[in-house]
This record gives sequence, C-alpha cells and structure tokens, in this order.
Amino acid sequence: MTKLKKKNKSTLHPLMSYVILTLLIIVISGILHVIDVQSTYYTVNSVTLELNPITEVVTSLFSLSGIKYIFANTVSNFANFTVLSNLIILLMGISIMDKSGFLQTAITLTTKKLKKKTVTFIFVLLCVLSSVFGDLSYLIFIPLGALLFYYGKRNPQIGIIASFAALSLGSGINMIFTSIDSSLLNNTTLAAQTLNAGYSISNLSFVIITTVAVLLVTYIITIVTENIIAKKLPKYEFTESELEEDIVTKDEQKGMVYACTSAFIYLILFIYSIIPGLPLSGALLDNTQTYYIDKLFSVNSFFSNGFVFIVTILFIILGLFYGIGVKTIKNHKDFCDNLGHSLDEIGNMLVMIFLASLFISIFNKTNIGNVVVSSIGNLIGNSGFKGLALIILVFVGTTISNIFIPSSTLKWSILSTSIVPLMMRSEITPEFAQIIFRFAETSTMNLTPLLAYFIVYLAFLEKYNQGKEKVRLIDSIRYQLPYAFLVGITLLTLGIVWYIINIPIGISAFPILT
Repeated sequence: MTKLKKKNKSTLHPLMSYVILTLLIIVISGILHVIDVQSTYYTVNSVTLELNPITEVVTSLFSLSGIKYIFANTVSNFANFTVLSNLIILLMGISIMDKSGFLQTAITLTTKKLKKKTVTFIFVLLCVLSSVFGDLSYLIFIPLGALLFYYGKRNPQIGIIASFAALSLGSGINMIFTSIDSSLLNNTTLAAQTLNAGYSISNLSFVIITTVAVLLVTYIITIVTENIIAKKLPKYEFTESELEEDIVTKDEQKGMVYACTSAFIYLILFIYSIIPGLPLSGALLDNTQTYYIDKLFSVNSFFSNGFVFIVTILFIILGLFYGIGVKTIKNHKDFCDNLGHSLDEIGNMLVMIFLASLFISIFNKTNIGNVVVSSIGNLIGNSGFKGLALIILVFVGTTISNIFIPSSTLKWSILSTSIVPLMMRSEITPEFAQIIFRFAETSTMNLTPLLAYFIVYLAFLEKYNQGKEKVRLIDSIRYQLPYAFLVGITLLTLGIVWYIINIPIGISAFPILT
C-alpha cells in the first residue's frame, strides 16, 4: 500500500499541479469571502504627505460571477501573458545560435580550459547581475544555462536549476541601481517623509552592501550547485558523438570572427542610441525621467518596449553570420529552418504556460495576496519590536509576503508605510529598511509558483528530463530549497552584522540614524 501511494504521488503531472492549485484558490477565495477576511494598509499622498487608508477584501471566484469572470477572461489573460510572447521571440534568436553551431563553438572556446566550478561561478555571477535588465533575464539565461551545461557534457538540468536560483535570488541585490530600486526608493522616501518631511535618499545609498551581497550569493549558489544539485541529479545520457571532444576548426574560428564582428557593429550602433547628450544619440531613451536607469526602463522608453526584439536581433546576427562563415547556413531556407529549431517541441511548454497564466490571474483576481501582505504589515507595525528583533521580524515577514506577492513594487507599496516609520522610530534608517526588505524578498523569490517566470524554469526542467516520470512541481521547488535557505541565512546575517558594526551601506548612508 505504501509503495502504491508513493508511485501515485510521483506520477502527478506538473500540469495537474497547476490545475489543483487553481481549483484550491477558487474554493479558498469563496471561504475567505464568506467570513469577510479583509485588511487595511496606508499609502502616502505625495503632495500632502497624509496617510490614505486602503482596505483590501477577498474577492470570491467560487460563485456564479466568479465562474463568469474565469470563462470571460482566461483567453485574454493568456494572450496578454508577456512570458509567452517574449519567450517565443527570444527562442528564435537562441535557436539560430544553437542550430548554426555558434553556441557550441563559443562555449567550447570560453570554457574548455576552465574548471567546472569556475564556469558555474562566472555564469551565476552573470545571472545575478542581469537583474538590471528586469525579468526578461529569465527568458535569456534559463535556456542558455541548459545549453552551457549540455555542451559542457553535464546534465542540462543543473544549468537550469542554477540559473533560476541565481536570477531569482539575485533579483534584489544588484550592485547596479535598477528601475525596480528606483520605484522602491520613491515609496521609501515618501514613507520616511511622514516623519521627516525633508528626508531624501540617494540612488548610491546601497552600493557597498549590495556589492558584498552579490559576491556572497554568487559563491553560495555556486557551492550549492556543485556540491548538492550536481550530485543529486542523475547522470545525463549522451550519445557517443555528443561525448566526442570538441575541437574548434579553422572554419569555426572564421565563423566566430564573422559573428563577433557583425555583433560588435550592431552593439556600437545600439549603445550609441542609449547614450544621452551626444549628437543624434539617446533616441531609445525616455528623457522625461530623472535617473538614467528610468530613462532606459520606463514604460514609455523605446529601449524598454523593444528590449526583447533588440536582444533577439543580436542573437540572430550572431547565429546567422557564424552560419555563413562555417557554411551551416547556405541559403534563406537554412536560415528560416534554424529560426524555428527551438520551437519544434514547444507544445507541452505552451500548455504549461497557459495553466500557469490561469493560476496567476485567478490568484491575483481573488486579492488574497494583498490581504495577506497587508495583514503581515499590520502585524509588524503593531509588534512594538525594536532594534535587532525588529530587523529579524521584518525579514521573516517579508520572506512570507514574497510567496503571495512576488512583485517588489506592489509588495513594498503595501509594507513601506508600516515598516519605514517603525524602523525610524527605532533609530534605523529608511535606506537600511529598504535593504532588509530587498534581502528578505530575494531569499524566497525562487520558491513561489506565483512568480510568472517560475513556469519557464519548470518547463525547461521537463524539456531536458530523461527520466520516465515527469518533473513534478514539488520537485522543482525542492531543488531550490537549499539555495533559499543558505542565501536567506547569509543575507540576514549580513544585515545584522552591518547593523551592529554600523558601517556605511552606501554613499553617505548608514544602518543607524544619526
């Protein structure tokens, strides 16, 4: 009987996991609505600095109107799910790089003389730093991570797991000031000004502590990948031809020259178009913004709106000119066939993305996340904790909140008016409050299926799965647990040590108010 139960559990398809979760959320929303579960938080009026109450209530989808909503909006929600369209476009670029042979040659040239741990460390560091480009990094580095390990004669799933861990756990600690940091900074400043109307925060207020955090997190993810994940996953079965030593021929070297030269010219033109102040430059920027990062990634920025296409064109140029150089692309038919190579077996992935979009849209519609996070904010605000106890409470509360609302800006808009003034009354700076928030949310970002790009991680795990059984949703989370635990402990410890020593976390910013 025990063996039978274990077998049934292990064969639960990941698609059914999302179906079950969706149905569960619908039922829970009905129950919470009946018992009138609600919570209130405050936002700050940017002109008067007055606090405005916002009451969040649970919307029931376990009703006739809820069923109508689901049937009426499922198709449009799926069509507007940006993960789908962006993934398909980027896969075309990655496809031609792979099919033409560019990726195999490039990976061989750059990693052949490096140790496995060194390759992993460099790749993880790139993933962590790529958060400056926003969530689209998931769509670039997860498939590339699989191919990096595949051409390195290792299980591609190691690269998928490591890349997702690095992208998610590194999303809140970039040493470079990102567009998300800018949005959070606005909320932090407004919350601080409710107690001190003249308080201002620099965009360089976090650079020192985040630089240390980036290096620590990169090292931890590398160690977990090599010492735990690589040993836990089964050996990947390669064919004899795939196991042959990769030798870069003269034609392949010529192809790399063609590819790199053409890409260099493209990048020069592109970079010139995002440099402000030069003749005919800055065409892709939104010059109405103050910070440069906002000029790049604001809603009205040509760069932000066209970033997926810009990257895809770069990938196509690399693959096309390499293929011309080595003659793997001889005519337009070869080029067109190569573009669709990675899309040949995308059917199962599309179904997974559809069910994930349904689950996320239904959860967001119920408003359960907002109610939970608002309640956590009230709990922290009414705790009466101070000093280290308050820092730990905020950290733990944020890690839990992140499971229900992965969006940094939405989460902080709810929590900031509770956390920032409370910390200021405890002689803790608003800058350090934002750092603790960022450290905490990034520690569980890899564990929530509500993160839109979690399904991309799960889909690629299944794509490279050689086992007889499907990769379960619980398996994908289980792979991420050691990363989350060790990174969380490290970042909390880093914050506590920094607070005790009270050294600068950035330019003219300290943990403790003076």
